[in-house]
Amino acid sequence: MAEVRYEAASRVYPGSPPVRAVDGLNLSIEDGEFLVLVGPSGSGKSTALRMLAGLEDVDEGAIRIGDRDVTAVPPKGRDIAMVFQSYALYPHMTVAQNMGFALKLQGLSKQVIAEKVTEAAKMLDLENYLARKPKALSGGQRQRVAMGRAIVREPAVFLMDEPLSNLDAKLRVETRANIANIQRRLGTTTIYVTHDQVEAMTMGHRVAVLKDGILQQCDTPRALYDRPVNAFVAGFMGSPSMNLRSARVGNGTVRIGELDVPLTRETFAAVQRENLSEVTVGVRPESLGLVSPGSPNALDLVVELVEELGADALVHGSVAHDPDGPRLVLRVDGRTPPQLGQTARVVLRDPSEIHLFHPESGDRLI
Repeated sequence: MAEVRYEAASRVYPGSPPVRAVDGLNLSIEDGEFLVLVGPSGSGKSTALRMLAGLEDVDEGAIRIGDRDVTAVPPKGRDIAMVFQSYALYPHMTVAQNMGFALKLQGLSKQVIAEKVTEAAKMLDLENYLARKPKALSGGQRQRVAMGRAIVREPAVFLMDEPLSNLDAKLRVETRANIANIQRRLGTTTIYVTHDQVEAMTMGHRVAVLKDGILQQCDTPRALYDRPVNAFVAGFMGSPSMNLRSARVGNGTVRIGELDVPLTRETFAAVQRENLSEVTVGVRPESLGLVSPGSPNALDLVVELVEELGADALVHGSVAHDPDGPRLVLRVDGRTPPQLGQTARVVLRDPSEIHLFHPESGDRLI
């Protein structure tokens, strides 16, 4: 096991202009930590992982595993094990042979290999499948074999590149829990790449959010959700995502449609320091609620879509006095959601739950 450090590490592809797929990444992953790299397509998360694996060059900066600078070390010398999206199993080998193949290449005895494979198979509930070949396994079982192949090597670092994206929704949730459990039991430093922010929020000790090759924020899932550093992180983390829209600043308030939201003294002072007449306001769907028609200091929402999820329902709609603005989404009781086409009266449950961002830079104001 080992700490991992990216030290101003960059991957630059030649071109006109050059493409900085990963741009000056500074990131430390503690020994035994489960860190998730998340971001949209093209954000640089898989490139950053491949740089650590030695599959991509590091054009600037350095990467360290423990006390070793591995920037120029070939992949086989880095003491890492990688789990791919495609499983990458040998079709002509059995499960046991696939799991033990790397150990065979290391020259370990058949007895030692069998012991390590059996131990990993117990951990992954694969004992009854060791004699089968990959074609006789389900997608989830194949993914567990790929995990087992990594586990038996006892590497310093596990690298996982979107390992669940080929699984169906139910199996993805189940396997997600299995991976988190195994990592906790083994205590191996793990870097996990995904584009699924729900996966990131539920698995990682910390989550690093990337955009256009640049690290936006790295923190615990709760901190990312409660205090995003900019509008991008605010809109990316959370399902459904945070409502973001422009709002006019008044005398100690911001106005969203007909709704006046009071600002704390500190927040209003931050707005004044920037000399802003408009800000970007962020509100989580659960911070909005339904009230009876005619209720004061609320806004009218024309309901355009209702997603009934059982206990909850997600209501999507446009603000009546701003039909061309971005939709609002709110989370309501699933037993009594408004009807499609209805005009619902919406209120902010707690003014302290709004987030304010600079309208141009997107940075959090306070």
